[in-house]
Amino acid sequence: MLIVDDEPAARHGMRRALEREGYQLFEADNSGAAERIASSENPAVVILDVKLASESGLDYLPALVSRREAPLVIIVTAHGSERLAVEAIKRGAYDYLAKPFDVDELRILVKNAAETFRLRSENEKLRGHLTGEAPFGQFIGSSPAMKRVYSLIEKVSQTDASVLITGESGTGKELVAREIHRRSRAKAGPFVAVNCAAMPEHLIESELFGHEKGAFTGAAGRRIGKFEAADKGTLFLDEIADMSPSTQAKVLRVLEDKTFQRVGSNETHSSDVRIISATNKDLAVEVDERRFRSDLYYRLSVVRVDLPRLKERRSDIPSLARAFCESYSRVYRNGRIDLSKPAIKLLLEYDWPGNVRELKNCIERAVVLAEGDEITLEELPEELASDYKSQKPVGTESEIVVSHSLDFKDAKREFERKYIEKCLQQAAGNITQAAALLGMHRQSLQHKIKELGLTKRFTFTE
Repeated sequence: MLIVDDEPAARHGMRRALEREGYQLFEADNSGAAERIASSENPAVVILDVKLASESGLDYLPALVSRREAPLVIIVTAHGSERLAVEAIKRGAYDYLAKPFDVDELRILVKNAAETFRLRSENEKLRGHLTGEAPFGQFIGSSPAMKRVYSLIEKVSQTDASVLITGESGTGKELVAREIHRRSRAKAGPFVAVNCAAMPEHLIESELFGHEKGAFTGAAGRRIGKFEAADKGTLFLDEIADMSPSTQAKVLRVLEDKTFQRVGSNETHSSDVRIISATNKDLAVEVDERRFRSDLYYRLSVVRVDLPRLKERRSDIPSLARAFCESYSRVYRNGRIDLSKPAIKLLLEYDWPGNVRELKNCIERAVVLAEGDEITLEELPEELASDYKSQKPVGTESEIVVSHSLDFKDAKREFERKYIEKCLQQAAGNITQAAALLGMHRQSLQHKIKELGLTKRFTFTE
């Protein structure tokens, strides 16, 4: 984190608030010093005061957001400078804080920015480490189900129609929203995301529409809401089904006449913003059970994009897994690591209730744990391997029986020993042939033979 403020007391206050969170903090009192730190340290988040001693933070903002590994910039303004904050967001700032701000508000905003930076960096690394461009933007997969999604994105991107994205958690709803924005006529404008399920009901209206000073306890100053910040761009309302009825009515008004009022004010403001919403619930059922307004539902779902579950696009699993494997290999290892054929087979057979997010976490774990140059069954999570004893060695119909009296780890080890032993028997002790049957590298098989105590059972050949 880099704090850029010409007031030592302000920098000290922010440092005290953030250092307990474990961040590595740097300070600068002008843009020149900030640029030197940014060039050497590549901060994830920059907290930038609009008013520096002899310059404007807004003049330095373009240099920050245009960097190759651009940090997320939080602009700090004085009360009454909200218009500057809106201008900063339009120029690429992540969000803003108005002085004097609440310490908890600072911590939450920085935490959200850091997580957003992590996810963005992860996606960029994944895309950059693949051989060639992904099939469609940042998406990976060429299954018929995903091709239908790509076709919808292409068509709807060229319009201003409201889009409702549905799908289970972990299927990539925000990725779809960002891709629609990236291809749209409003791509030069801001993309602003709001998680409607992550905020208490009494704060969501303030977050969306802004508030005036004194509108409620803790409202120390005026705050610009997300609708105003997203003007001329896209507002992504995630988990829209969790929005309260009163907020639903106000969102409907913005959709109908593009006007809104800040909390605590009767003054009307306008916003030309495209709405993309998402939910993992069935909104039609929510409407039938009177938990969601039917008129808002119809306004939000002019075009609907339904994302398939990962088990409904199994043909994409190998390419997704290999892409994640390639990405995390570069993060955690010096060399490349591959997936063994048995590992890919198991990935294809699992139902993935957590969808692509679960697969991604699974591969990250496997890359961290793998000792050799490939991921084997041993590195995969236990829930994937729960049916080990029902599997059969390649090229044979012989059953491998594992004693039910063993605990899971011992049973898994016993299965591996018998499985490898069977393949070695089939290959007459030839390491290269047995490795081919197992879908392993020869060196990895040699390591397993020693680990499982099979060295004295065969006369090995290369």
